[in-house]
Amino acid sequence: MSRPLCILGAPSSAGAYAPGQESAPHAFRRHGLVEALRSSGRHVIDRGDVAGFRWRPDPDDPKAMNRDAVRRVATDIAASVAKSLEAGETVLVLGGDCTIELGTVAGAVAHRPEKCTRFSDEPMRKESEPSVGLVYVDLDVDLNIPETSDGALDWTGVAHLLDLPGSASELAGLGPRRPLLAPEAVLFFTADAITPVEARIIKERGLAVISLAAVKADPAAAARRALDWGQGFERLLVHLDVDVLAYTDFPIAENVRRQPGLTLAELEAALAVLVSAPNWRTLTIAEVNPDHAPDEAAAFRRLIAMLDGILPR
Repeated sequence: MSRPLCILGAPSSAGAYAPGQESAPHAFRRHGLVEALRSSGRHVIDRGDVAGFRWRPDPDDPKAMNRDAVRRVATDIAASVAKSLEAGETVLVLGGDCTIELGTVAGAVAHRPEKCTRFSDEPMRKESEPSVGLVYVDLDVDLNIPETSDGALDWTGVAHLLDLPGSASELAGLGPRRPLLAPEAVLFFTADAITPVEARIIKERGLAVISLAAVKADPAAAARRALDWGQGFERLLVHLDVDVLAYTDFPIAENVRRQPGLTLAELEAALAVLVSAPNWRTLTIAEVNPDHAPDEAAAFRRLIAMLDGILPR
């Protein structure tokens, strides 16, 4: 039985470097995402948006700008994601900057009370926190803490998921457990822009990495390696930062750096495998900036066609 697909908007650029990403959820809907997914036979539930935030300078907190807004948005996402997962739905979270993944993960690891799901004939039983694994599709690994970053919390998301020393307590502690994820529950997929400090953390903590080069060589095979890693988790989450796309090939990301990345076709081939996993539960899309598309309608038509092609029916 196919799971219903919940769409949740996170219109926030609180953790970003500038405004832009907060308009992406509306752009996805304006260009027909919901209609396209429904017309393919899916049961789509659009739960609207959490309360958003448009980036602004924060001179009172220069190392962790807008941290209160980041926490508020993530907390609201967590509540919605937890509710949808408990109802047996899969979730497509439309962001928004990368810090929204804190909310997705917090919702996915939420403790489950005694319940009976619609997909099981088993009697009601008490269940513990579900095991959760995260495939982080991004050129960056976001292992910075506020003190060593440039003030944008965008660059610190995974550090807060792992509760690295120096993490902001308001963010690392926003979920039902701390850390939200153990190192063995994170896999970096398409990683490429890794600082020396981040490389040391990856080595010391034994974090799994599938490089950009490996994904470009064979996107589907690399994704199958990720599924082999993630098959033991009850809930497999996928985070997509669209700056994994080569900017000059598909300009849509917030980050305009002109370095090698995936083509849209390569990304589609990898994502199709990742979301085919029986334990896949969430796809969070971050860093989409509609203002950076030379032709917004054409860009979103291609993104929506990709999502329509890969999401389970």
